[in-house]
Amino acid sequence: MGGILWTIIVILFVLWLIGLLMHVGGGLIHILLVIAVIVLIINLITGRRTV
Repeated sequence: MGGILWTIIVILFVLWLIGLLMHVGGGLIHILLVIAVIVLIINLITGRRTV
């Protein structure tokens, strides 16, 4: 599950950079990036630690 989350975050980050540099996608990609960061923070705070 964690691998999927990181994959989504990387994809959204790349799309955000493309949208930032080429002015494509408008505010939608920024909203998706903020959601991905929130999910990442929640996952880091509440996630189980494996030894």
